[in-house]
Amino acid sequence: MAADATLRALILKAVPQQPPFRFIEEILEMDGECITGAYRFRRDEYFYRGHFPDRPVTPGVILIEAMAQTGVVAHGLYLSMTKLGVSVEAVKKITTLFTYADEVEFLGIVAPGERIIFRGRKVYFRQGSLKASVTAEREDGEVVCRGTLAGKGVLTGL
Repeated sequence: MAADATLRALILKAVPQQPPFRFIEEILEMDGECITGAYRFRRDEYFYRGHFPDRPVTPGVILIEAMAQTGVVAHGLYLSMTKLGVSVEAVKKITTLFTYADEVEFLGIVAPGERIIFRGRKVYFRQGSLKASVTAEREDGEVVCRGTLAGKGVLTGL
């Protein structure tokens, strides 16, 4: 069963990364197997000033971070609530520690102003750890980055 708009908004609000290091601004779809989110890389993002001054390009590490924020962090929070029964109050205290990246491929350049769609598909979710196959795509479906990422949710601020 797909998550309704209220639950998607709650999960988005619970993502611990905040501007200027938050690269998910919308959750489009989410269920027990998959998540789809989106982010528009603003022309004034702080990293474009130095990467590269005369031809700004979104750094690969930022694309990996954005893929992780959608495919591992946001989806992991959702799965913690729906599969583990973690309460709304507790899910806001979960921080996901990045634990794994494999077979990451960069297939295109993301320019300032582009809206990128991030799609995550669960490989496994067990004991608070989520491994996911994640892609970053242009709005026309062209894949610009893909890989397998994982993280583990830990309660903080208790």
